[in-house]
Amino acid sequence: MTTALALLLGYAFFYPLFMAYLWMVGAVHYYFHYERKDPPLDQPPPLDYPPITVVVPCYNEEDNVRETLHYALSLDYPEYEVIAVNDGSKDATAAILDELAALHPRLRVLHQASNQGKAVGLNTALTMARYEYLLCIDGDALLDPYSAKWLMRHFQGSPRVGAVTGNPRIRNRTTLLGRLQVGEFTAIIGLIKRAQRTYGRLFTVSGVITAFRKTAVVQAGYWSDDMLTEDIDISWKIQLQHWDVRFEPRALVWILMPETLRGLWKQRLRWAKGGTQALMRNAWIVGHWKHRRMWPVYAEYFLSVVWSYVMAFIIVSWLLSLLLPGLLPAMESPFVPGWHGVVLGVTCMLQFATSKLMDSQYDVDLGKNYFWMIWYPLAYWLLNIGTTVVAFPQGVLRRKGKRARWVSPDRGVRA
Repeated sequence: MTTALALLLGYAFFYPLFMAYLWMVGAVHYYFHYERKDPPLDQPPPLDYPPITVVVPCYNEEDNVRETLHYALSLDYPEYEVIAVNDGSKDATAAILDELAALHPRLRVLHQASNQGKAVGLNTALTMARYEYLLCIDGDALLDPYSAKWLMRHFQGSPRVGAVTGNPRIRNRTTLLGRLQVGEFTAIIGLIKRAQRTYGRLFTVSGVITAFRKTAVVQAGYWSDDMLTEDIDISWKIQLQHWDVRFEPRALVWILMPETLRGLWKQRLRWAKGGTQALMRNAWIVGHWKHRRMWPVYAEYFLSVVWSYVMAFIIVSWLLSLLLPGLLPAMESPFVPGWHGVVLGVTCMLQFATSKLMDSQYDVDLGKNYFWMIWYPLAYWLLNIGTTVVAFPQGVLRRKGKRARWVSPDRGVRA
């Protein structure tokens, strides 16, 4: 085995191992420093909450928008309005929104003649919103009644808070892919957000539930209409203007996720392209001392891209060593767990157990889904490697300024 190959194998092993323990340590600190001290979910602090605007961008959401707006209009909150933006939907979304607006005085509907993309819909709603604070959700999101109060308490506590992201929970979990994503949103997304909040900066808010201070969004230059993941982009733009971005695990929202391989691939490919766009667009911060607090999250994502390419190289090399044994030295299969695979597997299950204990107060049946998490490293590491390797050159070569428009997602199998 050459020194170069040994270094690559070492990186492939130690990078996920190091990050897993870094995330667990940061998340545990967050839990004991912030989360454990909070009152129960249905008892948000009794503050003088300011009025807010709930923004719901929609594109071809005829199957979900009634339910979404029912929950949005049922918030336990003193004063708010709801703006639904129909972004040139081709189904019955527009008619449903007009029907609901006639029944609910809080609801206003904005129609855009053609598909302009989620970022344009959000910018349109911002200009029409009556209030300083926006709670932005997706067209399939079911808000917990107390979510707005949990989010808004952060703005009440600090004038430097520009955005607060909530805690998405998966509601379709009838297939193996659905069950895996329940664990993923708990053990990966929730854990990472807790850890990043501990260490200072978030890589991204969740586009499905985030509250924004309008002043911060305007100062950051609004949502960019050419970014495939507008949530990553606005997170960076706000934080680069030295606004604080926070995570609120008690602000729950229930969402639908893809439960087909094709739908999941398309979703994660878009996420990976958007991450690449953010990586390239914000590379200028390296070496700028005033943005040093963003360096760790930039390095974390950059190193994860490198890891994906390293793993892809190892897999291809192993296949070539089987097909052309004289070309490369014999290699162990990366899919058969040796001692290193056992270490990573045990660490992975420890990570899931840690996050499960934290999120068990917000979700049900996490214990049942824990069994399925043993498949996570194989299923999702392969998915992330594939999407990253494919998306990175596409994200780099994507023309700046090209409009990012809606594509109807796979909403999965509903129970």
